[in-house]
Amino acid sequence: MPADDKLRTMADFCKTKCPVCTKARARGKGFLFWMVKLERRVCPYCRAYEQVYGKPAYK
Repeated sequence: MPADDKLRTMADFCKTKCPVCTKARARGKGFLFWMVKLERRVCPYCRAYEQVYGKPAYK
């Protein structure tokens, strides 16, 4: 699997299947929202989301 395909797959997981990130984006506030703001520095899926979509994982 090429690196671009892997990056896109990881970003799609963050966008559609990650229970923390999807709820944080849907609500736009609260505990999960702040958790994703902190987690995005260490989570490879959040970083992939930011690279592919050009915006933070919590937006």
